[in-house]
Amino acid sequence: MSRVDPTEVGIVVAASAALDDDAVRAKVLAAADRLYYSLGIQAVGMDALRAEAGVSLKRIYRLFPSKESIVEQVLAGRHEVWNALVEQAVELDDPRQRLLAIYDMLARWFDQDDFRGCVFINSFGELGATTPRIAAIAREHKAEFQERLARIVAEAGGPDWLAPQLAILAEGAQTTAAIAGTNEAAGQARRAAEILIGVALGGDPAR
Repeated sequence: MSRVDPTEVGIVVAASAALDDDAVRAKVLAAADRLYYSLGIQAVGMDALRAEAGVSLKRIYRLFPSKESIVEQVLAGRHEVWNALVEQAVELDDPRQRLLAIYDMLARWFDQDDFRGCVFINSFGELGATTPRIAAIAREHKAEFQERLARIVAEAGGPDWLAPQLAILAEGAQTTAAIAGTNEAAGQARRAAEILIGVALGGDPAR
């Protein structure tokens, strides 16, 4: 019978534990994302998160040093999802249509049953005044979105003022849609964007 190397066994056990931690971490973050988005961050205590995730508080605190760290990682995941949706929406050849496609994407998002507004705006509203890191994450997210619009505007030969104004339309539409409970704000923002783009770039604004 061949002898088992205890070192190899230790490596396998450690690897299994690491995989388990990754799976549990993902489970906790998915539960936190659902609860924070639907109910609000401050309304959700650690006991509620434990129950939703099906993970003990001891293990949650071993994986995450604080509730703030959970919020940060949830926002990081939402940032990746948002960027992916934006890139998918702007996969068009004409820069005008790429800009307008942002508002079509918003309309589809606003139609979802679980839409509760922008998670970054919501998080800033709850924690921005007391948690500098969360405020910074929200600002960075919004700045990156505006920079993405600015690159598309530059490709179209548009002026510097266009991207900030288009971003404001998109941000306002998200807040309005969350309050109104309809997707009409996306269409209204799109029509306003068409006018701005027409003024900035000339020609048919709806082309």
